[in-house]
Amino acid sequence: QVQLVESGGDSVQAGASLRLTCEFSGRSFISYSLGWFRRAPGQAREFVAGVNYNSGTILRGDAVKGRFSISRDNNKKMAHLQMNSLKTDDTATYCGAALLSTVVVTGEEDWDYWGQGTLVTVSE
Repeated sequence: QVQLVESGGDSVQAGASLRLTCEFSGRSFISYSLGWFRRAPGQAREFVAGVNYNSGTILRGDAVKGRFSISRDNNKKMAHLQMNSLKTDDTATYCGAALLSTVVVTGEEDWDYWGQGTLVTVSE
């Protein structure tokens, strides 16, 4: 079994930074690409960022390019999402995801495992 647990969400003001962490439990961590998705109230789940096993492929959604960055630590079996210059539109529940693949995809239907999410609230 693979389980993902996110942490780091908080309530902050616009312009602040946060660093989210997704902890992976299970076998063969490096066999998985990792991703972050977010869902705001009343909206569909949105791809935020993804990284493959050796960080050779990194994808980011257009809404967060230049502000967010994804990374992974293959020793600690973790993924991180560094979020800078946060906007009110970034308010959402952020979920980590894992995909048994060497590639990164943006469609949520393709991902194999999901965490429960961590809430990020950004106010003016």
